Amino acid sequence: MHNYTKTFGIDIGKKTFDVVDSSGSYYQFDNNPKGFAAFLQLLDRDSHCVMEATGYYHYRLAYFLNENHIPVSVENPLSIKRFIQMKLMRVKTDKSDARMICHYGQERELSLWRGYSEHQTECLQMLGLLDTYTKQCTALKNKIKAEAVLGNPSELVVRSLNRSLRTLQLEITEIEEALMQLVELEYRDIVRSLRSIPGIGPKTATMLVVVTDGFKRFERGAQLCSFCGLTPVIRQSGSSVKGKARISKVGNAKLRNLLFLCSFTASKNNKACKELYDRLIARGKSKKLALIAVSNKLLKQAFAISKSGIEYTESYQNNLAFSHSWQK
Repeated sequence: MHNYTKTFGIDIGKKTFDVVDSSGSYYQFDNNPKGFAAFLQLLDRDSHCVMEATGYYHYRLAYFLNENHIPVSVENPLSIKRFIQMKLMRVKTDKSDARMICHYGQERELSLWRGYSEHQTECLQMLGLLDTYTKQCTALKNKIKAEAVLGNPSELVVRSLNRSLRTLQLEITEIEEALMQLVELEYRDIVRSLRSIPGIGPKTATMLVVVTDGFKRFERGAQLCSFCGLTPVIRQSGSSVKGKARISKVGNAKLRNLLFLCSFTASKNNKACKELYDRLIARGKSKKLALIAVSNKLLKQAFAISKSGIEYTESYQNNLAFSHSWQK
């Protein structure tokens, strides 16, 4: 347990950030290096800074504090929002938000934030750009189909759309190749082990190692499942409220979608996943629910393999090792 003598709640904005410390003192600084340096004058090794993840605005300050050896926690905005609602706050200002974030840091045991390495940051940027270009390709393909439906499409329009589509596809190919080279440098052995799992393809293996930093950011398989939003949420109260159990979806949506696609293959070719799928279907569960359970199983297999360094096998000994790892 951390024992910090001073807690600083920080509400980050685009141009400024507001700070309230555990004594109730209020400060405001510019969200730039000059403001960071001024804020640093208030801090020492017993200070703990708490902020919420606000898009990209918090990154520079969080990295600055890390580089200056100041403990910092970056929290999910939803957690802080619920905390403020629980306190029945009626005032909503940057100053009041900073004060509540400070109280949140004082009342909760928070994990410390550690930034991404330069290598992982570049990989994440490539993944983000690939996602953007893929969506643009889909939009262009839909537009080309829509033009064809007109019956007499403009040759100029269709030619321009096809040219733009080819350009994007070339960009995607180039970025994918560069991403694979970067991943090979850092995570070659882990990617090879992950791809030994029936159902896990090269894109999913790459995505897994990049967003988890080679699984170094997680100590237990359950933490990884929560990160992907694959943990069940049960809604039940008394005799009248009996909602269906659903996955939380509070997590990495892109990775969750990739795992769901992988579950179709895994439910047929991955022994443990197939047994789970067949068992759930035999119990009358829907195919979608069974595939979500397979996604969860795949993720736990990936976590166990990454930690053991042993490639996938259906042998009894390794399956036993997997089951112990999943229970942690």
